[in-house]
Amino acid sequence: MKLKQPENQSKTYAALFSAIDEGKIKVPQFQRDFVWHKEQTARLIDSILKGFPIGTFILWTTRTRLRHMLNIGNFPLREPRDGDAISYVLDGQQRITSLYAVRKGVRLTRDNIEIDYKDIVIDLTAHPEDDEVVLDSPPLDTDCVAVHEVLNAPIKQLIKDYGEHIDLISDYKQKLENYHFSTVVIDEYPIDVACDVFTRINTGGRTLTLFEIMVAKTFHQDRFDLAERFQQMISSETEDGDLESVGYETIPSETVLQCVSGVACGSIRRQDILKIGRDEFISSWELTKSGLFDAVDYLRSHLGVRVSGILPYNSLLIPYTWFFVNKRGHAVTQRENGLLRQYFYWASLTNRFGSSVGSKVAEDIGRMKLILDGHQPKYDSQELSVKHGDLEWRVFSAGDAFTKAIVCLLSEREPRRLNTNGKVELDNKWLKQANSKNYHHFFPRAFLREQDYEPWAANSIMNIVLVDDYLNKRVIGAKPPSEYVAKFVEENEARLTKTLRTHFIRMDWGILDDDYESFVKKRARAIAKALNKILSPDLAPA
Repeated sequence: MKLKQPENQSKTYAALFSAIDEGKIKVPQFQRDFVWHKEQTARLIDSILKGFPIGTFILWTTRTRLRHMLNIGNFPLREPRDGDAISYVLDGQQRITSLYAVRKGVRLTRDNIEIDYKDIVIDLTAHPEDDEVVLDSPPLDTDCVAVHEVLNAPIKQLIKDYGEHIDLISDYKQKLENYHFSTVVIDEYPIDVACDVFTRINTGGRTLTLFEIMVAKTFHQDRFDLAERFQQMISSETEDGDLESVGYETIPSETVLQCVSGVACGSIRRQDILKIGRDEFISSWELTKSGLFDAVDYLRSHLGVRVSGILPYNSLLIPYTWFFVNKRGHAVTQRENGLLRQYFYWASLTNRFGSSVGSKVAEDIGRMKLILDGHQPKYDSQELSVKHGDLEWRVFSAGDAFTKAIVCLLSEREPRRLNTNGKVELDNKWLKQANSKNYHHFFPRAFLREQDYEPWAANSIMNIVLVDDYLNKRVIGAKPPSEYVAKFVEENEARLTKTLRTHFIRMDWGILDDDYESFVKKRARAIAKALNKILSPDLAPA
């Protein structure tokens, strides 16, 4: 698409703000809030009265409707008519909003302090060329006139109230109303290009996120606000429930956008998301939300992904959401469950989404279509098996997808507390790093250090178990297994064997002898066996 060259225009004060009054100029909501103080506004008007340049306004003219500023303080802004082109302010928001606030005599509250823009005045005793003519509040015992009054009061009223200064006031009024603002208009650029322009000239180089752009693009005053809908999805008190209540509050906004796009068009590339029309996006939202909630429920109940902190990739939610949207509320069959579990561990253990996420998700939506039709997706046969030797001395890393897949397997066993057999509760706040509260080295690292094991060896994935904070920090500490497990035998002898099995551990794996290498190798064999059973499931015929 060939873009039009930017057009330089000159607009008078009156013409510029008449366009705002008519709803033809808007500030897109991805701009920051109106934050200028009255002192800055007064200085800006002072520059206009002195004929100084105040910079250029950059406007993007388009028929695309964006989420935009609805009011300035106590003054509501008029909405444009359907079908009208709108000029969105890409550069100059604070200046243009300040000038409009003075023209309308806006009042707003900031930090619990009311600010009245009618208080900005022109000192009628100041010398225009030498002094600061415009002040942010009326001085005592000095003749002055409000800028708002100069711009809005009938000339007869000004003559009546300021007769001796009327020539000076008329001169100031003419300078304000006839000041020519430099504007650059870019016409009908695609939204991603317009946002790139905004990014380059604003915010110190901070790139607008895809979510910020889509919040603006999909906004409908009466029907839809993506920012609000996303926040309600994460945390709300509605009957629909939310992600926070089930431990999935860390799901990023971009993943949710990708879920919508996956459902709407089967692709999650940035350019494809930006092409989704507002009405199509809005119509896809509730459907996607329902599918996402079903996907989360499945991951928690069938795969042990009880909190989002152990989800190997957020991107896994996209094909699962697509699957459950197209499942249309029907229960997952035994065969589908086997194939969905297989896909999850295949993708996680092979670092599926470490790169080229867009193309791989599109491929995996194709795999979900096959599962929905009762067919086995194709995988590289070498990727459907795990060797115990690959697990034994693999280093634990809380952010690694492979590690998280192992943690999901441990979580699926519903691990019990070693001392009481109570359920181990997981918390996203406790799962961010290797020394977090839910992760425990069964053979404590301090003990292994005394046995001359290197740190990487002590930090094998096979040495990690899921426990609660109290047990981790206050009961076990740096004690060797032979000591703290022996104590648990005394307290929980009848149940300890079953309790340990929920962690893929048996008493005869060198625990009471403090034989670390025997423990690692035997636990690796057990976990590899469990993973291989998932990766090569025995499936009933389709």
